[in-house]
Amino acid sequence: MTHRTKAFTLIELLVVIAVIAVLMAIMMPAFQKAKESAREIKCRSNLRNIGVGITMFLQDNDFKPFNNDTTNGFYWYNTNGTLRATTDGDAYWGVAYYSHIKDPDVFGCPSFRSVAEGLIYDVSPKLIYNAAYSASRYFWYNPATSKERGTVTTIRHQSEFIIAHDHVEPKLEQGAVDMFHNSGNGTMNLTAYREGGGRAKFYRGIFRHNIRSNRAYETGGRANILWLDAHVTPLNETTGDDVPVWWYTGNHP
Repeated sequence: MTHRTKAFTLIELLVVIAVIAVLMAIMMPAFQKAKESAREIKCRSNLRNIGVGITMFLQDNDFKPFNNDTTNGFYWYNTNGTLRATTDGDAYWGVAYYSHIKDPDVFGCPSFRSVAEGLIYDVSPKLIYNAAYSASRYFWYNPATSKERGTVTTIRHQSEFIIAHDHVEPKLEQGAVDMFHNSGNGTMNLTAYREGGGRAKFYRGIFRHNIRSNRAYETGGRANILWLDAHVTPLNETTGDDVPVWWYTGNHP
């Protein structure tokens, strides 16, 4: 008597493949969300470590922040491998704190790579791997006196004073043009990045965490803020009504 080995029919195989495809379609968003959550945690951790390094720098330098007015680029090193000077206009602001934060990788954000790679100012994508955070000019410049800050000890509410956050440019210095506050209730912040602005194509690199919208000028996501006391908090996408200007200037009313 001949015994036949039972095998799947073509229809059964197609059904199995279809079921797997449906399960993958259901699971993929969850996998992507978990992956992005891990990226954000790393990004926020790096920003916190930068805060610790800057705090140590301040303690070793009479609480005076470095004047980074010259640095306004994404480069850490010269072509010969040496660290760029803080007088170099193409240097990244992090070079000023290299004595206390010797690992440029800390200035990298994996979410930045996935959202903005190859876009920012048309520079080499590899540059932004370790230049993912912007520094507020008001950290070392006092707009109330139009002079370099003496020390940060004069800032009373240090837990409400922004020194850096994840953004798509290295230095924030133009008010509502590139900062999170606006010019008055009902107006827009980040005007250079909004529709019609000169940097509009980079908008999605700002509120790049937990993105929930595919619209050109709406992500439904959030950014992360580093405060002077070295703690880090998220900021949901906003037009600026909920961001007081004194978070940047330090001139708390």
